Amino acid sequence: MALQVYNTLTRKKELFEPREPGIVRMYVCGPTVYDKAHLGHAMSVVVYDVIRRYLEYRGYTVRHVMNYTDVDDKIIRRARELGVSPMDLAEHYIQEFERHMRELGLMQPHVKPRVSQEIPWIIRVVEGLIEKGHAYVLENGDVYFHVPSKPDYGKLSGRSLDELVEGYRIEPDPRKKHPADFALWKAAKPGEPSWDAPWGPGRPGWHIECSAMNLHHLGEQLDIHGGGQDLIFPHHENEIAQSESYTGRAPFVRYWLHNGLLMVGESKMAKSEKNFVTIDDFLKEHEADVFRMMVLQSHYRRPLAFSDATVQQAEAALARLRGGMKPANPQAPGLDAGPAAELQHQAQEARQAFIAAMDDDFNTPEALAALFTLVRHINKAREAGATDAQLQPAQEVLLELGGVLGLDLLPKTGAVDVQPFIQLLLEVREELRKQRLWPLADRIRDRLAELGVRVEDTPAGPRWYLG
Repeated sequence: MALQVYNTLTRKKELFEPREPGIVRMYVCGPTVYDKAHLGHAMSVVVYDVIRRYLEYRGYTVRHVMNYTDVDDKIIRRARELGVSPMDLAEHYIQEFERHMRELGLMQPHVKPRVSQEIPWIIRVVEGLIEKGHAYVLENGDVYFHVPSKPDYGKLSGRSLDELVEGYRIEPDPRKKHPADFALWKAAKPGEPSWDAPWGPGRPGWHIECSAMNLHHLGEQLDIHGGGQDLIFPHHENEIAQSESYTGRAPFVRYWLHNGLLMVGESKMAKSEKNFVTIDDFLKEHEADVFRMMVLQSHYRRPLAFSDATVQQAEAALARLRGGMKPANPQAPGLDAGPAAELQHQAQEARQAFIAAMDDDFNTPEALAALFTLVRHINKAREAGATDAQLQPAQEVLLELGGVLGLDLLPKTGAVDVQPFIQLLLEVREELRKQRLWPLADRIRDRLAELGVRVEDTPAGPRWYLG
């Protein structure tokens, strides 16, 4: 079965075929860094971490870009309240989010651009839109995108321009040529960050940043653009309008992927709703894989209900999977050849079921079901007297597939959890391999082996096992 993904633009599942065979250019909208990140932010980054892991498992080379919005109205307001500079505030929360990504066990994006570092590219795109008649400059130096200049505006959200104007809150400004026109550049105001531009000093609007960063780091056409469903309009709709108007090429994105929202009761988890749980607060009480399991147990396009009950369900599910890694009874007599071969057959069946589920628009609940079935067979074989050697091949499949989902299924060892230290060494080894410093990379692998840690290089990245 070939990979099928649901495309928000076409509203149907489509065969996944990147523009360049074997290469996936993926952009994911990152956080606006003005306050502590909450679990709603964590849900989005975990979803796209799993998608990237699976694409790489299937043999694709993924170029992953996630941005930081460090120039924004919310940042300026928050910095003013706290009496600090907007750039210092943004830097503080960027570093905090970097820590969260490590704590959540996320693969690092290859590029993490910041708006403040992309100003020349933003100015270039705004200049091009003005030259091509898609944008106009007001007397004070504000620049707006003229929405009617893009006849198919609204194709992502599926609404006509009139419906969009009537159905959504549009920033009022009597100077605009059309009510739906949106800001590309905001003229400088006292006390706000600003940069020089041909039409006057100021700062970029929200939407233009992602178009410019995509063009800079991934080119004129992307394979995957991800984000929460709350970004479909206006942010992603405006990205399409800007990018396609600037380049003259469509589609800007081949596959638009949008994750559902994290819900508390009937409301989205959000700062404005005052119903949020910060990542820090959650991780004080639970390990990161509990949250990852919560996300995996729901399809990424569906809303995810957050409650004590869903946390407990995730904890129980994680413990159940880890139970499959328990060693054999020391006095186990061993299985006969037939039952031992059947366990290995069940492991291969689980791998096939897992791939079939993930190939169906990254259906993680069904993929987990395949792992639970495998755990049941492993436990049954252990109870029947299987030895460690007979369990090991099936357990390695369980580790392999759990690793594709980003789950750590190995039991904790000793009074101190050694796993973060081993993972850090493997990250250093990967960097050495990228720099072709093979002797140093091999030395880390060999020293780990001497300490009882076996490293295996796989298409999804390095895997390690004790013993």
